[in-house]
Amino acid sequence: MRIGVLTGGGDCPGLNAVIRSVVRKAITEFDDELVGFRDGWRGLLDGVAQPLTLESTIGILPRGGTILGSSRTNPYKREDGPRVVVDTMARRGVECLIAIGGDDTLGVAARLHEEGVKIVGVPKTIDNDLGATDMTFGFDTAMHVATEAIDRLHTTAESHNRILVVEVMGRQAGWIALYAGVAGGADVILIPEIPFDIEKVCEMIRRRHARGRYFSIVVVAEGAMPKAGMLAVSDRELDEFGHPRLGGIGQQLEGEIEALTGFETRATVLGYVQRGGTPTAFDRVLATRLGLAAVDAVHHGQWGMMTALKGARIELVTLAEAVAQSREVPQEEYERYAVLLG
Repeated sequence: MRIGVLTGGGDCPGLNAVIRSVVRKAITEFDDELVGFRDGWRGLLDGVAQPLTLESTIGILPRGGTILGSSRTNPYKREDGPRVVVDTMARRGVECLIAIGGDDTLGVAARLHEEGVKIVGVPKTIDNDLGATDMTFGFDTAMHVATEAIDRLHTTAESHNRILVVEVMGRQAGWIALYAGVAGGADVILIPEIPFDIEKVCEMIRRRHARGRYFSIVVVAEGAMPKAGMLAVSDRELDEFGHPRLGGIGQQLEGEIEALTGFETRATVLGYVQRGGTPTAFDRVLATRLGLAAVDAVHHGQWGMMTALKGARIELVTLAEAVAQSREVPQEEYERYAVLLG
């Protein structure tokens, strides 16, 4: 069988581990031939691909990023995009696809499956916001990076009696902010799921000062929003999937907190450092398990399915189910840690 592989959306620690496991299992057990399409769906639109072999995937397990490249290209935003995808597959003799990505990449995969393309998905996102799986690879690494940064910032905050705002990724889901904030001992955690009151944030900081704690760590997800009318958030450019390019809430909070409290405040934006570098052991193993299961799904003809972590097991769920709803932080999960804040 000739199998196409692509990685779409933001880069993510563990992508190369998936590619490696897919290649090794498909070639070793089934004598398949694999074609890697460059830069996500763009590779299928532009006809740019490379062979994936045992030799070409040697040593990629601990590497961050993806050897195939990635992009946020949406075939459904291009004229005849889906037809071009099908034509490219036919021209290269590719019988099916393994698409590795988040809700956008797998949303395209779900639509293509409905149009007859043989496709299997593998979930990927540092945000941990993809439905129908308990966890996505990349999240553990991002959380560890953010936690280490918070640990380091604590010493500076305490040494200089400053309020430090740490902006982390997460788009519309606060998993990184919540768990890294808890693990790093943050004093305030702001997530997209629960609009925040800037006055209450400042009151928590003032209470700490009154107790002789003259520094605070505020962890905020990039998609966190204030309650209506309390802090302006500017409009941002949209990508091909209609998402705003987030970032900037940390700087806004820096100015607002300092103005309202009079305490020196500085913001640190972790940005892409959370997505880069070596994946954790957990992410390497999870990514490998998901990739192996994807090859099994291909050879069982289980099209339109996604490999997913359910408890300790890898199971299959439909792509439609996977992208139907984002996995957000429940309010009760956030409130569980409220006693630790402030």
